Amino acid sequence: MDKTGQKAQNVIRMADHRTYEGYGPLAQVEAYWEALRGNRLMPCRSDIDPRGIEDALPYAFILERVAPGVARLRIAGTHLRELMGMEVRGMPITSFFTNAARPLASEALEEVFQLPSQTTLHLNAAGSYGKPSLEARMLLMPLKSDLGDVSRALGCLVAMGQIGKTPRRFDLTHQERRGSLTRPVTPLTREPISGGKQGFAEEKQPFGRATSRRLPPYLRVVKSNEE
Repeated sequence: MDKTGQKAQNVIRMADHRTYEGYGPLAQVEAYWEALRGNRLMPCRSDIDPRGIEDALPYAFILERVAPGVARLRIAGTHLRELMGMEVRGMPITSFFTNAARPLASEALEEVFQLPSQTTLHLNAAGSYGKPSLEARMLLMPLKSDLGDVSRALGCLVAMGQIGKTPRRFDLTHQERRGSLTRPVTPLTREPISGGKQGFAEEKQPFGRATSRRLPPYLRVVKSNEE
């Protein structure tokens, strides 16, 4: 995320509240993404500056789509490394899921890139010896690459509880999808139509008054010279 030379006005900070409870980092990362998005469909990968989400950096990551349903971690915070007990850069994001949950996770991931859409995955890790049970949430939001395709994603993963022995992998309980992203709609303003007409309405004719055009008489008098 090296942003040497980036203009200061491009840095949007979402760190006004420095203490978080529960899944607060997800809210900060989502607010940052929305602020960068503005009136666009989504922000670009080059828009991301770590200073904008400084307090949520341990939980944040950036993905690169390398195949359908497969995305690798390009950048990952310390919380993700703690969950796996190793360096996670270069690993597929599905490494954080159990074998049973990986097909569902891949499907949800592909929807983020293809629709595109925002998705929050609700996760849990069953407890066992040396591994307390965990609950977690993963937020996924699409980004455009420098080439203009939707092949990057900004994400955030927060697990609640003691990590215990690693690696920790999660089952997917359910997901919340925001639906396909659309541009913000600008309300249309209704302007008066010239000539007093509205829509398909025609001009009204005065009731009970003759029009200016002369109509032919109903009867004609024909004169004959024959006797």
